[in-house]
Amino acid sequence: MRKPLWPEAAAAYKRRAMIVVTGGAGFIGSNLVAALEERGERDLVVCDRLDGGDKWRNLAKRELAGFVLPDALRGFLDRHAREIQAVFHLGAISATLERNADLIVNTNFTLSQALWEWCAATETRFIYASSAATYGDGSAGFDDDGSPEALARLRPLNAYGWSKHLFDRWAIRRTVTPPQWAGLKFFNVYGPNEEHKGVMKSVAAQIYPLAAAGEPCRLFRSHRAGIADGGQQRDFIYVRDGVDIMLWLYDHPAVNGLFNVGTGQPRSFADLAAAVYRAVGRAPLIEFIDTPLDIRDRYQYFTAARMERLRAAGYDWPATTLEDGVHDYVQRFLAASDPYR
Repeated sequence: MRKPLWPEAAAAYKRRAMIVVTGGAGFIGSNLVAALEERGERDLVVCDRLDGGDKWRNLAKRELAGFVLPDALRGFLDRHAREIQAVFHLGAISATLERNADLIVNTNFTLSQALWEWCAATETRFIYASSAATYGDGSAGFDDDGSPEALARLRPLNAYGWSKHLFDRWAIRRTVTPPQWAGLKFFNVYGPNEEHKGVMKSVAAQIYPLAAAGEPCRLFRSHRAGIADGGQQRDFIYVRDGVDIMLWLYDHPAVNGLFNVGTGQPRSFADLAAAVYRAVGRAPLIEFIDTPLDIRDRYQYFTAARMERLRAAGYDWPATTLEDGVHDYVQRFLAASDPYR
C-alpha cells in the first residue's frame, strides 16, 4: 500500500496540469487528445512519430503544448516532472501481423516498464492501453480478472497480444506503483482518425467506400457448424465510448486495476456491414469468401468483454449501440469532406 503524500507534496501535485499522451497522434490517442481539449485541458503534450504519411491530420485541429518524439520522451519527462499530472500510455506497435518480436517487446513491454517506474517515482498517474488480444482464442474467457492466477491461464495468439499480456502480468505484481494505474483491454474499436492504419483499420472503415459506391463488401465465410456466414461475432466499441472510459478513470483517481473496454454486447460482422450500408442509405450487399487457410485454425468466432468489474468500480454510462455508433461515424466523419476529428 502506498503512503499518503506529505501535505506539501500533495499541494504541489494539485498544481500539476500537464497531461502526456503517448501514441497521441494515433487512432485512440488522437480521439483522447480531442476529448481532453474539449473538456478545457490546455497543457496537452503528445509523444508519437508522424513519419511521411497523413497521420499528422489526426492532430491538425488540436492545440498542443508540446510534441515529443519517442526517443526524446525520457528527457522531456525528467525536465517537466513537477508539471505532469498524468501519462496516458497508448503508444505501441499494434499490428497483429508484425513479425519483429524484438521490436514489439522493446516498444510494448520495455518502454512501458520504464514509464511505469518513472510515474511511480514521480507520483504521476498512469493509464495504459492493454488489449483484448491478451485473451487469445477466448477459450479461457474474457474476464478482466487481474489476479496472477487468472492472467497465467491466458494464451495470446500473436506477439502483439503476448507483449501486452507480458506487461499486464508484470504490472499487477508491482508493490511500488503510480498513485493511480489502470490497464485497459480494448476490444474492437472503430471510429474517426483511423485512416493511417491502412489494412489494420476497422472493418467498418474498410466497408464504407464499397457501401458508398453501391458495391458489395466481402466477409469471411463460416467454417463452423451452427454459425452462419458472417455470423462471427466481435465486441465492437465506438471510440467515443472508449475515450469516455478513460476520462472517467481520469476523474476517479482512486480506481486502479485491469479493465475491459468493450460493450459486453457482441454483434456479428454481418450486423456491422448492414449498419454501414444503412448509414449511407443502401440495402446491404454482402458476398462471402473462404477464410484464408493460414489463419483459419486460429480465427476467432466470438469475443465479448465482461464489463462487471468496471461497472462495480462505478462506471455506469450506457454503451453506444452498433447502429448508432456506425451511423455517427459514417455521417459525421467518413462521408464528410474533412473526415478527421
